[in-house]
Amino acid sequence: MKKVTIALLIIALLATLCFACLAACNKTDGNVIRLSEVTHSLFYTPQYLALSLGYFEEEGLKVEVTNGSGADNVMTALLTDEADIGLMGCEANIYVYLQGKKDYPRVIGQLTKRDGSFLVARTSMPNFDYSGIDNQTVLMGRKGGMPAMILQYVLNNKGYENGKNITMDYSIQFGALGPAFTGGTGDLVPLFEPAASQLVQEGKGYIVSSIGLDSGEIPYTCYTATDKYLKEHGDNVTKFLKAVWRGTEYVLSHSAEECARIVEPHFAGTSIELLTKAIQNYKECDVWTTTPVTDKAAFERIQDIMENAGELSKRVDYDDIVDNSAAKRV
Repeated sequence: MKKVTIALLIIALLATLCFACLAACNKTDGNVIRLSEVTHSLFYTPQYLALSLGYFEEEGLKVEVTNGSGADNVMTALLTDEADIGLMGCEANIYVYLQGKKDYPRVIGQLTKRDGSFLVARTSMPNFDYSGIDNQTVLMGRKGGMPAMILQYVLNNKGYENGKNITMDYSIQFGALGPAFTGGTGDLVPLFEPAASQLVQEGKGYIVSSIGLDSGEIPYTCYTATDKYLKEHGDNVTKFLKAVWRGTEYVLSHSAEECARIVEPHFAGTSIELLTKAIQNYKECDVWTTTPVTDKAAFERIQDIMENAGELSKRVDYDDIVDNSAAKRV
């Protein structure tokens, strides 16, 4: 009986040790980064190259990517600790800061330096310069979202005012703009790649302009994390950004087709031809930053755009939103 008791105690002790080890491993496994991206697009080609080429693994990281389907959802994931790093426009950081949140997420690195959407028209418009679209309907996306605010900024600067000489339709979420347009709604629509090139390929639209080139350089898509995460996992943030910028160096130094073949697994069902065309469009429009450090002048410009859209209650200080510490180490 005594032997049985001792054996049971040993088994119980071993089980306790095993569970303790497993719990410790799960608790201290800081090598896993949960990344929530605002949408799934070739606009983020450097990130997908880093994933496919093993750059994160070489930095000792495992990155788990989920599609947040909107900056508001990505921000919610960060604030509820469902994500470690978010990829989205920095307007979301500004909105949360102005709400008075204590541990608000800060911009830790910049991926793109201009809007990545292309203006697609229902009819061919050679030598497009925004003239001749009076009284047409432009699908804008969600009001307060960065794509909608930038397109409004461009249209306003070209002399168009909603309800007077043009209709800016904010009733459709950005992710549903493509299907709405092909279904017959609107005359012009902003689309990311590869959706824009796909419409052209299908004969359902014509790319007439790069909205990013029309609006100028801004911190359009940035990586974001809370102060708490930065303090506890600063080294991993640096490694993460380093891997992404190796992906940026790759896309800038290799052909669009080479990049397309590497990222193709992330875009199952999309042809290499379409992926190549989309990446080439982005390369020609110079959308990716060559440094993860967010520029102050560009940050001020994005607040100009938000003010123009009537979505900024007051301007915020650059240093309150941006933390370039990890980006500078890269």
